[in-house]
Amino acid sequence: MSFIEFIGIEKSFGNKKVHDGVSLKVEKGETMTVLGGSGTGKTVLLKILLRLMWPDRGQVLFEGKDVVTMSEEEIHNVRRRVGMLFQGGALFDSLSVKENIAYPVREHYGHSEEDISRIVAEKLALVGLPGIEEMAPSDLSGGMKKRVALARAIATDPEVILYDEPTTGLDPTNTFRIDRLIREMQAKLKVTSIAVTHDIQSAFFISDRLALLYNGKIHFVGTPDEVKNCPDPIVSGFIGGEMGTAEGPESATNARRRRK
Repeated sequence: MSFIEFIGIEKSFGNKKVHDGVSLKVEKGETMTVLGGSGTGKTVLLKILLRLMWPDRGQVLFEGKDVVTMSEEEIHNVRRRVGMLFQGGALFDSLSVKENIAYPVREHYGHSEEDISRIVAEKLALVGLPGIEEMAPSDLSGGMKKRVALARAIATDPEVILYDEPTTGLDPTNTFRIDRLIREMQAKLKVTSIAVTHDIQSAFFISDRLALLYNGKIHFVGTPDEVKNCPDPIVSGFIGGEMGTAEGPESATNARRRRK
């Protein structure tokens, strides 16, 4: 049994059908990255998993239990086991770094202030930002904000981490720093991760497997090497096109040729 499984997910917004039978298995301890063009519903899948959004049809199994039909208490318990790094970080500007990281801990657990301070310090150390508890989000660089947001995502020691475009808006140095942290979180915390990203290079670096969401369905699933060498024109066209966009004005054909 897979740890997380999407089965036949359908989702429409008005007349636009985003998901038309999405099925995907995520194994315990792996990092799965979902690729796809803008508007293909990558982030929607993460929201459906947390039941922040309902599918029109289908199932989402979390350790064999359907998230869609869970009671409020059951889904609350699932959310306690999941951390999420939102696109842009989504830090609370009115709260200090410490209070941002402490927020999910206070929401889900009855820890003492001493324990909360210890947890915050530990998580900041894990993301390479010790001692910045009293800083305000407005005083942080973009890369620091993402790392603080990651510290918040792991504050409750989750079994699953969801990453929504984790490197968007970052320069190459900070992109690599976040990518490396994602791999370190998997190694140190033994978490299961699902990421959605437009950054192909990051996806290849952080992922055990990748899934291409295309035309409302999962079109292909494979390891980074399998994706790079896939002869399917839809897969090679998407990967080549995205790499060409990311690396400059060269054509997708040249990008694919250079990878081989």
